Amino acid sequence: MSTLEGLTYAEIQGFRPLLLDLHLPAHADAQSPVPVVVWMHGGAFWSGDRRYLPPNLAPNAVFDTLVAAGMAAATIDYRFSGEAKFPAQLHDVGAAIRYLRSNASTWGLDPARVGVWGESSGGTLGALAALSPDDEADLPIAAAATWCPPTDLVALRHFSAIAGLLGDDGDADRLKAAAALASPVTHVRADAPPFLIMHGDADRKVPVDQAELLHKALVAAGARSEFVPVEGADHVFEGHPDAQQLVEEVVAFFVRELAPAAP
Repeated sequence: MSTLEGLTYAEIQGFRPLLLDLHLPAHADAQSPVPVVVWMHGGAFWSGDRRYLPPNLAPNAVFDTLVAAGMAAATIDYRFSGEAKFPAQLHDVGAAIRYLRSNASTWGLDPARVGVWGESSGGTLGALAALSPDDEADLPIAAAATWCPPTDLVALRHFSAIAGLLGDDGDADRLKAAAALASPVTHVRADAPPFLIMHGDADRKVPVDQAELLHKALVAAGARSEFVPVEGADHVFEGHPDAQQLVEEVVAFFVRELAPAAP
């Protein structure tokens, strides 16, 4: 295993450079490219750090488990709501994915086998990246996993974190329209990639029905989605006795969905 830290994937005038870390399995090379899963941290859109996982997980647990399963893991910065309003954050995710794909041969990545995985606000961004890429010329995302994400921001638009993301200027109609645009449920389509949606059923920050809404919309559209309610768990599975087990369930999903196509 090797780790490339602090790679600059975007330099946007007026903002800090946006960085990512890339964790690679030892066997990754251009002749045997591996899938890559892009991790997006949470933090209510206004805080967080790509390097640190939720405190109920061991340091690097997500990245180490992905690499042990033969996949690369990228963990990315994105602009916070105090720096830029939506859709800047989604543009950042897209830029990070394009950067990884453009350098795929250098690092032994397969540009066609890219998954996204995010927790809380990062899960919202991951779902949006999977459902509404900002450049139609991009390759599609191959699989998406979300942990406890807001998915219908119209219902949550008056919460301070969501209003801060969208830029609440007192215009109620504009805020509602912006919330709809930033909602994964708005962008569900039949050809969406497979989703794994996990959410604590005792979540006090993001109601579990947010996960159910996205799951039901995907299924109704004809897409593949699995919803896993985590019994008794609060936000990002606080209170769950074995968070590593949940990591391993998601990694198993990516192993299955990002496997090489049959010849």
